[in-house]
Amino acid sequence: MSDEPVSPLTAICVGSAFAFSGLFYHLYRQKKQEIKKLHEIPTFQPNEELVKIVKATPYKNLQYVAIEGVVQPEGNPLASQYVPRCFGVIQKIVVSERWKVWNPLTRVWNVRNMNKKETNNSVPFSLVAPGTFISAVSVKVQSPMEAGGSYLEQVYQRVRHAKKELVHFVVQELSREKPMVLEEREELLRVGTVLTGFGQVVLEHDHLLILQPPHDGRPYLLFLGDHRSFMQMHHNSANMWKLLSAFFGITGAALLAWVIYRRYNTKEETRNTD
Repeated sequence: MSDEPVSPLTAICVGSAFAFSGLFYHLYRQKKQEIKKLHEIPTFQPNEELVKIVKATPYKNLQYVAIEGVVQPEGNPLASQYVPRCFGVIQKIVVSERWKVWNPLTRVWNVRNMNKKETNNSVPFSLVAPGTFISAVSVKVQSPMEAGGSYLEQVYQRVRHAKKELVHFVVQELSREKPMVLEEREELLRVGTVLTGFGQVVLEHDHLLILQPPHDGRPYLLFLGDHRSFMQMHHNSANMWKLLSAFFGITGAALLAWVIYRRYNTKEETRNTD
C-alpha cells in the first residue's frame, strides 16, 4: 500500500466514531442489566390479593415491590392556586425572576435567576386499584417528599416580561441590573392520577398497608404513570443507546473502509504510472 500517511483529521474521526460506539454500547449493556433487575421486582395493585400476600410473610412486609394505583387523598385535597377545579395531593409552586446583570470584566450582560421562591405542600394520600370507585383496600404512601423520580405534572406556567418605563430604565442603566421576566409555575400530583411507587410495603394493625422508603438502601421512587409505561421508558432508553452505538459503529467502519479504498486506489494509480 502507499506510504502516504492518513491525515490526522481522518484518524481522529475514525477513532472517535469507534470510541463513541463502544461508549454507547457500554451504556446499552448497563441499561439492559438495569431492566433485567427491574423485571425481577414484583408488581402489585391495592387489592385483597396483596393483603393476603403481605399477611403470609413472616414480618408482614414486602422488602421491595412496585405498587400501581390511582391517587386518592385522605381527607381534603390541595386546590390549585391558578387552575380552577384542579386538585392534587402534592403541590409545588415556583416564582422566580430573571435579571440581566452587567459584568464589567467581560463587558457583557449575563442572565441570572434571582429572588426565587419555592413552596411545597402535601396532604396524606393513598393508592387504590385502577378502575374502582370505592375500594376496601388502599396503600398509604408515606413520606412522598423523600421519594425520587418524576411524579409531578405541570399544570400552570406564566411568563411576564418586565415593563420598560423611562424612570425605571434610567435607574436600571445606572445600577447595571435589569429585570427581564417573572415566571410563575405550578406542579401537582393530581387526584385520580395513575401512580407507580417502588418501595417497602408493610401491614400495620392487620388492615393498613403502607408504602414506605425501604430499609435495605434501595431507591424509594414514585413514577407518574402505570408500571408498563415505566418499563417502556427504560426500554426506549436502552434502544436509544443501542441505535447510537450502531450508528457510530457503522460510521466508523464506513470511514475506515473509505480510507482503505482510497489508499488502495492511490497504490494502483502509482503502479500504473510506473
